[in-house]
Amino acid sequence: MKRTPAATAQTATEEITLRIDGREPLTADTVAAVSSVCDTAEDLKGRVTVVVRVSGAPGGPRPDGLTVSLVSKWERALRRLERLPAGTVAVADGDCGGTALEVLLATDYRIATGSVRLTVPIEGGGTWPGMALYRLAGHGANAAPIRRAVLYGTPLDAAEALTLQLVDEVTDDVPKALRIATERAGAVVGTELAIRRQLLHDAAGTSFEEALGVHLAACDRALRRSAAGANA
Repeated sequence: MKRTPAATAQTATEEITLRIDGREPLTADTVAAVSSVCDTAEDLKGRVTVVVRVSGAPGGPRPDGLTVSLVSKWERALRRLERLPAGTVAVADGDCGGTALEVLLATDYRIATGSVRLTVPIEGGGTWPGMALYRLAGHGANAAPIRRAVLYGTPLDAAEALTLQLVDEVTDDVPKALRIATERAGAVVGTELAIRRQLLHDAAGTSFEEALGVHLAACDRALRRSAAGANA
């Protein structure tokens, strides 16, 4: 039986959907699917919300053919997704590991079903040391559940993921939660959202004095936009 691709992308007027199946190995097609979504969102200049649906986790040995070069391209594609001038909303269901977990952690707002289990796969005698570990650590490197997940591959269930703020909500009504989240994301101009996201990310490692100039520039931009709107 022919297996479905690891990732597919489809576009609509105001929404782009990206599907990632963590059971599938990382391939150039997976990278291309994420890059295609980023291309579309950037072409639309943020007038879109990206919905990412993730599920599945690796269930066996790592396939042959994976290279550091491919992993590097994948990590750059995820970083691009993380910095898009568009809101990104993820829906996670069931076991989520491998590429599914990595994409989930690169999104702005994360919806999970009650069956979610976030897993860092164990391969070759250790957990996969990709940037998912970096993003997990950002939610509490000293938190016991995250430490166990990173060191031993112990799954994080839905309650733990919510407590650790790895997901924003756990729901049994995904369509309603997704509708509310996409409406919220769509109310913010994508380029402005990207600026706020970057300010938020930079705050943890930047002093007040270093951050002040960038924040003032963002304030100036906001005032100019308001003035332009009032004069339109």
